[in-house]
Amino acid sequence: MDSDFSLPQAERSARQAAGHWILARAGKRVLRPGGLRLTVRMLHAAHIQGKSVVEFAPGLGRTAKLIVSSGVGTYTAVEQDPAAAKRVESIVAACRGKVIRAKAQESGLPDACADVVVGEAMLTMQGEKTKEQIVSEAYRLLKPGGCYALHELALTPEEIDPEFAADLRRQLAETIRVNARPLTAREWGALLENAGFIVDWHAAAPMALLSVKRNIADEGILGVLKIMRNLLRDRELRARVLQMRALFRRYRRSLEGIAIVARKPQE
Repeated sequence: MDSDFSLPQAERSARQAAGHWILARAGKRVLRPGGLRLTVRMLHAAHIQGKSVVEFAPGLGRTAKLIVSSGVGTYTAVEQDPAAAKRVESIVAACRGKVIRAKAQESGLPDACADVVVGEAMLTMQGEKTKEQIVSEAYRLLKPGGCYALHELALTPEEIDPEFAADLRRQLAETIRVNARPLTAREWGALLENAGFIVDWHAAAPMALLSVKRNIADEGILGVLKIMRNLLRDRELRARVLQMRALFRRYRRSLEGIAIVARKPQE
């Protein structure tokens, strides 16, 4: 499928494109901070089988593929990027899934239309106001008793020094070319609870997005070989990926992937 679709931000140079699309350009298909295993655990905790599922910003559609193959009732993606939307459409069309081209915070979907809302690695890249808007939109879309499942980047430990955290965020934003604003686990929970959600489940995993072990687990041996080949062929692409890898290694004790399943109370 990759040869049939352009990647988001394909027109930008390797120096300018956002970090997650640079990794996609290199051949990575699992772009979640806690890895594929944490995503699978999150979907299991959300009990998506037979449910109406809405996914915010599915990107390359790796999680969309997991969702539609899990026996869900319906699947709807909300994706703003045209190239990403086209890719996801090709994945979910056979299962009668659909893709709406819109912002996550302004989906245009009706109230209480979903049993489960899923969002991964997208709230991290938003400022405080937009985070709140997206979480509020998830709450609006959910039926009473429905749940919001998210997988994001978190700061650790809870007592992280504020100045250290601010510097980490600044370097992260500069390196990945996105204004990344990760929160601590407690802050992620507070964001959800302030919108009316009740946190039912959470789990964490090391932020090892560019470690060899994690990539073998997420992409498989052939996938890793493809990534290595692509990096060897493209000097600018290799430089960006190595820059991100160095940052992630430097702050490996201060970053983790976090997954949360939060419930909208019954009326």
